[in-house]
Amino acid sequence: MRCPQCETLLPFILCEVCGGETPEGSHYCCQCGHPLSREETEKSFSERIPCVDGTCIGTINEKGVCSICGKPYP
Repeated sequence: MRCPQCETLLPFILCEVCGGETPEGSHYCCQCGHPLSREETEKSFSERIPCVDGTCIGTINEKGVCSICGKPYP
């Protein structure tokens, strides 16, 4: 998901109902308004996969790419 103002890649989650992208930390889907469960918005640290770029602080999202820089997970 990209910021509509500056085009920066933002961390996001996918809505289980409509598949829409919503920024991490949101409590409702930006597309359909469906309430997002706590499990969807807050993964435990042990489940997160860090970005393959050692200088990036992002994590691999549901689409298999870094949530910050967009690099794919090998």
